[in-house]
Amino acid sequence: MKRYWYLGLTSGLIMLMACNGLTPDVENEDDGDDQQEQVINEENIDDALAGNSGTHDEDADYVWDSGSVVDIQLNGSSVEENSDNVSVNGGEILISAAGNYRFTGTLNDGQILVDNEDEEIVRLILNGAEITSSSSAPIYVRSAAKVLIYLAENTVNKLTDSSNYSYDNTEDKEPNATIFSKADLTLAGSGSLTIDANFNDAINTKDGLIISGGSYLIDAADDGIRGKDYLVVKGGTFDITSGGDGLKSDNESDDTKGYIEIIDGNLDITAKGDGVAAETDLMVVYGEFVIKTAGSASSSSSKGLKSGVNQIIDDGIFLLNCTDDALHSNGTITINSGTFEISSGDDGIHADYDLVINDGDINIIKSYEGIESGDGNIAINKGTIRLKSSDDGLNLAGGGDMMGGGGPGGWGGSSSSSGNYYVYINGGYIYINASGDGLDANGSVSMTGGTLLIDGPTNNGNGALDYNNSFDITGGLCIAAGSSGMAQAPESSSDQYSVLARFSSTMSGGTLFHVQAGDGTDIFTYKPSKSYQSVAFSAPELTKGTKYEVYTGGSSTGDETDGLYSGGTYTPGTLFSSFTISAIVTDL
Repeated sequence: MKRYWYLGLTSGLIMLMACNGLTPDVENEDDGDDQQEQVINEENIDDALAGNSGTHDEDADYVWDSGSVVDIQLNGSSVEENSDNVSVNGGEILISAAGNYRFTGTLNDGQILVDNEDEEIVRLILNGAEITSSSSAPIYVRSAAKVLIYLAENTVNKLTDSSNYSYDNTEDKEPNATIFSKADLTLAGSGSLTIDANFNDAINTKDGLIISGGSYLIDAADDGIRGKDYLVVKGGTFDITSGGDGLKSDNESDDTKGYIEIIDGNLDITAKGDGVAAETDLMVVYGEFVIKTAGSASSSSSKGLKSGVNQIIDDGIFLLNCTDDALHSNGTITINSGTFEISSGDDGIHADYDLVINDGDINIIKSYEGIESGDGNIAINKGTIRLKSSDDGLNLAGGGDMMGGGGPGGWGGSSSSSGNYYVYINGGYIYINASGDGLDANGSVSMTGGTLLIDGPTNNGNGALDYNNSFDITGGLCIAAGSSGMAQAPESSSDQYSVLARFSSTMSGGTLFHVQAGDGTDIFTYKPSKSYQSVAFSAPELTKGTKYEVYTGGSSTGDETDGLYSGGTYTPGTLFSSFTISAIVTDL
């Protein structure tokens, strides 16, 4: 729903952060606190979703008396039926009253037309039905209280339209989909349905759409499955190829609608537009997604999962290969869990405003920028994140990168704005391999825990760490290797000690960087994957008054993950520096 971020900038950002588990820095507030603790408030997330409720289905919709079912036999060019509520005119089967209607057989050229003013549900039971229409929608709901299309168990069903339609409503150009409904529509059952949508969309409703089971094979000229007020997927298996969006909800006239909720399902989507596109909120409770998007000259957007306001992912398995952003929101993104493998031609994960990662396993194998907030804050509280980017890895644009990023085709880019924007790293494991800045904050960084490893740029126009205001570290391990021209370490206002080592010559990629205490106790051994001329590091083991030694080269018998070794024995290479910590930040 279009909430919160339409408020004034300051109050709107604070409300957004509260709803996504962020607490802003409040050092300028009247209470005088330096900074509030970062916490995740699940009730706030629930409140943010409270408006996305009140869908049309009820438990009773899925239960009926088998004795009340009207059988309709499709015999190619003829239809057999025996009901006062059914009339046949050529190939048109008119359902004029609420009830239960079962369709079996093949209709070569015709349509099921539902048109009644009854206040009860109409159920269309597809029981091995194949319907083709040469001029309109094979199933058209002109008027009804609500309709259930039920795919009978162990049945195979198919709907096909042509590339030319004769509109029933020429002004609105309706119907315009293989299944077209002007009433609330539900699809359910355990059978299968193949839809060849040659004209436009495969399924399109002008109200709400719920899918609660079934197996769907869809090939659509434009959008695959489209609900106006909402699209709720409670279960099912989907194989969708679309010239437009795969799943879509887009009520543009009511900012409380146009949302998508996926509770469960297995979705394989290949789209020239967006894989899943919600005008307002997109919520995933769980799902297994394989999404491939490949934009065309006529596509203005080719993202994986896209939302206009909030995007909240509770869990799921996501394999996303997109020419545009893989996860994108014009508002906020909250990831609570899930497994993600992402390849993107632009950003891996982009939110115009706040972006919160509470847990999950996120692997961004290709991106322009890995994880980005355009005009909000980033909080990473838990989880495992690995990302590779051709530009910045973790980017806090600070108001300078909105509406889809500054990558190929974007208009954003770096911003000189560095207002009260923060990257909060409170836990988790983060590995960044970036050709641009590793962590780029047009604002400030606060790290209280977790592990942050950065293989940063090799050119001096970027830095492994690049922040405008401050970088305060109070806990966790941070190792950032890269070029030396813009090298930064955490600031002296931190509570945890940091070191910035700069070399007079470039170290080759794969050359070990080892830190140990004067008594030989290992602090860490790290192997940058690319050439480097500086390493900034901070670790809880570093203490004031203790002597340390930094070595380059050598070897280790430990186990290596993302360049960081655990266990084993380090065999010294070349001693670079021996020093004693006397200040929060030590330059070597």
